[in-house]
Amino acid sequence: MDRTETLPTAPADPDPDAPPPPPATRPHDEHPPPAARESPTWARPALVVLLLATGLLYLWGLGASGWANSFYSAAVQAGSVSWKAFFYGSSDAANSITVDKTPASLWLMALSVRVFGLNSWAMLIPQALCGVASVGVLHATVRRWYGPAAGLIAGAVLALTPVATLMFRFNNPDALLVLLLVAGAYATVRAVESASTRWIVLVGVLVGFGFLTKMLQAFLLVPVFAGVYLVAAPTGLWRRIRQLLLAGLAVVVSAGWWVAVVELVPADARPYIGGSQGNSILELTLGYNGLGRITGDEVGSVGGGGRMGGGGGGPFEGQAGLLRMFGGDAGAQISWLLPAALILLVAGLLVAGRAARTDRTRAGLLLWGGWLLVTGLIFSFMSGIFHAYYTVALAPAVGALVGIGATLLWRARTVEPGTATDRGGTPGLARWRPLAATLTLAGALVVTVWWSWVLLGRSADWYPWLRTVVLVAGLVAAALIVLVGQLPRRLAAVALGLGAAAALAGPAAYAAQTAGTPHTGSIPSAGPTVQGAFGGRGGFPGGRLPNGMELPANGQFPGGGQFPRGGQFPGGQLPGGGRDGTPNGQFPGFPGAGQNGQLPLTPGRAGGGMGGLLDTREPSAALRELLQRDSGDYTWAAATIGSNNASGYQLATGRPVMPIGGFNGSDPSPTLAQFQRHVADGDIHYFVGGGGFRANGGSSASQEISAWVAETFPAQTVDGVTVYDLSSGKETP
Repeated sequence: MDRTETLPTAPADPDPDAPPPPPATRPHDEHPPPAARESPTWARPALVVLLLATGLLYLWGLGASGWANSFYSAAVQAGSVSWKAFFYGSSDAANSITVDKTPASLWLMALSVRVFGLNSWAMLIPQALCGVASVGVLHATVRRWYGPAAGLIAGAVLALTPVATLMFRFNNPDALLVLLLVAGAYATVRAVESASTRWIVLVGVLVGFGFLTKMLQAFLLVPVFAGVYLVAAPTGLWRRIRQLLLAGLAVVVSAGWWVAVVELVPADARPYIGGSQGNSILELTLGYNGLGRITGDEVGSVGGGGRMGGGGGGPFEGQAGLLRMFGGDAGAQISWLLPAALILLVAGLLVAGRAARTDRTRAGLLLWGGWLLVTGLIFSFMSGIFHAYYTVALAPAVGALVGIGATLLWRARTVEPGTATDRGGTPGLARWRPLAATLTLAGALVVTVWWSWVLLGRSADWYPWLRTVVLVAGLVAAALIVLVGQLPRRLAAVALGLGAAAALAGPAAYAAQTAGTPHTGSIPSAGPTVQGAFGGRGGFPGGRLPNGMELPANGQFPGGGQFPRGGQFPGGQLPGGGRDGTPNGQFPGFPGAGQNGQLPLTPGRAGGGMGGLLDTREPSAALRELLQRDSGDYTWAAATIGSNNASGYQLATGRPVMPIGGFNGSDPSPTLAQFQRHVADGDIHYFVGGGGFRANGGSSASQEISAWVAETFPAQTVDGVTVYDLSSGKETP
């Protein structure tokens, strides 16, 4: 057989724009990372099971929550019938005012409603799918550097975190925000691997769209993503800096295009920007939804720590401080595996040791540890409005650190002192003696089950046997892990399974309870009622209001005011009063407060409405029929104070209802003069009494409108709700 001789080819000219070759690697870098080697046969089926189980958890009985947070549901309804309302995130299809957030999460839900019609499933399925996708992307991100076992653990922890189950079955913006940020972490990992400009620019785009979902919260991770890339990308320093500047430009463009449109469009050609006092998206970004959340200076809010909270967090979620994530309602939402995540973060960094700058083991720990610490510390010390469900932003980092740390320590058990690497080629493990790694892993499990025992004790009447089972099973598993080197391999697997089950039993039980319970209102809470938390009836001593008044289960104050499921004030203390009452029944910041603890919603004489600040209720059939009468002849079927009040009427009637003053009733939208002009032009049919607070400053326009309506138009009462027919105020052409 003839042989064909192959001539050598000349080397190609070097590409001047190509990145420089990576620095010389140490011997252990010759081994591919765990994810790059052939996956075990169980890895893919296990991932499929994880995603299917997550989908079942997040989709089962999803429609039971109805409109969930009606504040956003009304905006979804508006966006499904008006493209202008869709773009701006308007609360009503007539575009009087926007919600107090950027609208990206509303876009997903409104598109779904346009396709499938207005119903709870059509609105909430996109949220659940965001949750399943978040679990999948987190798994892929962790698996890439640490192997399939770490990825599966990370995904399972995220899926079973109670607050994640809550928010991926709810219509707040947090579901999409978490997905975008986890995708940003994945893009950061890909960028670090090869010093890729394309991937680091994608990080900027994802963060920018995170801003369009929940404003400045997305920017909390900018220093983390940028810092990890700057430290670990395998290229020169100045190239890394240039790439990060491009990523910053991508953030500005992907977030700023919408802001620029809103700022440049004349105010009379777009809806009022809800949550601002000056009709400005920049003011909303930097004030009420920005630095105001940190400092507590949130003009127009009803819960800023600087005015009502007396120590941070307002009346809604306890005192600011280092332990906030572990106490009150927040502890049961996120902290089940938080101690373990912190322990494993420190242990993992010690495992990485004094590795090279580009070491991936350390880079991943810096990524997820930075995410957890930066976000967690800001949540802990912010003095403005804080709600426990915000902590869903911590769940991916907790899951990643538990998965990474557990697998690193498990591998470290097999390292013999004096060897260079473990069997997988992971750097730095030689400095850990197997016994130290084993004891640390067992200790993290002991701390986890002990903390689960504490958290389950806060809802002691809910399956009281569970906490004992978790504690005993966890201690047994920890003992077996310590002895695992002397046990048969099959028994070692049993120890691992028992330990995982004990660690996840508490959050899994809370997650299942959350999935089986309808959630509505503006401040949802995962799991059963927790003693001393805002979401239960334990806010006041003995669950009672001052002067012997008992708080009903729906949180309804006499006179129409609502604080959901308990209405806890810090320490059980009413503002300006005490545990036994308030001077003359007055609540500071609420003019015209009633006697005997009554909390009126609308100062002035136009009262008697339904709903309240944080929740809404379905109007009666008679009231719904009245509001729908001749509604096609008016721009707004009705107007009422506060967005939640308006949303109930709007969702029930399918017609635009003007939310005077926005969410809190404290925005100057519309002013009294503007409202009088709308009435004279015949734009509004009815005014419905009730709704709205006024605290922490803000506009008094809603009170002025309420008083003017009460003085000018006759009232009628429909099933306990005061309604004013404004059609008599229409000017004759």
